[in-house]
Amino acid sequence: MEGRLVNIGFGNTVIAHRVVAVVMPGSAPMKRLREDARNSQRLVDATHGRKTRSIIVTDSNHIILSAVHAETLSLRLNGHRGAPGGDSSEKEG
Repeated sequence: MEGRLVNIGFGNTVIAHRVVAVVMPGSAPMKRLREDARNSQRLVDATHGRKTRSIIVTDSNHIILSAVHAETLSLRLNGHRGAPGGDSSEKEG
């Protein structure tokens, strides 16, 4: 089964149909979710040392940390290529 790859930053991608949720990392429940995933070896850190700006939950119960804002990832998952302002490669003229 093939799926559309979505860029989550720094050349890292996820398969769009495997993503269950994209959430903000600041709340206490999300911090617990991250720690539980780390303790059970289900955490993937794709931030390259940058600040975590979103947490991606997959259908396999893996937790992926990304340095890309949750709003931007949501747009990408919905089929938009770039950030909220659009991608320069999509502009004509």
